[in-house]
Amino acid sequence: MANKPDAVLITSSAFGKELAGRVAVATDSGIITDAVDVASDLSCTQLVFGGSTTVHSRISHGTPIITVRPNAITADLSPCTPAVSTATFTLSAGAKSAEVISTAPFVKGGRPELAQASVVVSGGRGTNGDFKPVEEFADLLGAAVGASRAATDAGWYPHSLQVGQTGQTVSPDLYVACGISGAIQHRAGMQTSKTIVVINKDPEAPIFELADFGVVGDLFAVLPQATEGVRARKS
Repeated sequence: MANKPDAVLITSSAFGKELAGRVAVATDSGIITDAVDVASDLSCTQLVFGGSTTVHSRISHGTPIITVRPNAITADLSPCTPAVSTATFTLSAGAKSAEVISTAPFVKGGRPELAQASVVVSGGRGTNGDFKPVEEFADLLGAAVGASRAATDAGWYPHSLQVGQTGQTVSPDLYVACGISGAIQHRAGMQTSKTIVVINKDPEAPIFELADFGVVGDLFAVLPQATEGVRARKS
């Protein structure tokens, strides 16, 4: 890099991690993915093995390329006066040989993007395939809707909205788990949420270990009451 930065931080989405990998190879630099914290000395904190182990690491070669989980780090809103510099670059002959043959705009739905949402309401096996109360509660909160692997494997909800180790990782301000037992692979995808609310009729469900607030009850009885309560407070 002509103007070498101290580090390059990229959001830890599928596209972001692909971009980070390409930048790391092109600049002969080290890369760390899915960081949940980055210290001032650029040492990073990661959760590995399904979130059961915390790792602290630092890149020792080249410019640190780091992908950071969305919502994992609270933004510093202190006023500052950044320095602006203008960079110029030239494309190689190989880069110029690539041609874009078509483009299509991303079509957004009516709900926030799952990985970026500040509030997420997820449903699991306990929904028995009926996500209507989950969606109604989520829409009232302006939240994204997620699902456990059990729900997506059963065909009840799209795999693109699966939360967990083999799906998306989320770190919202509020995560509401409805009818989700709390398998380790699901917990790995949501345990960094700021506040976790659990609704499950099984008091022994492992997900209660992560709960800041828990309700032991049938989601089909609890969620409609919660929805009406929130609606009443908003009116």
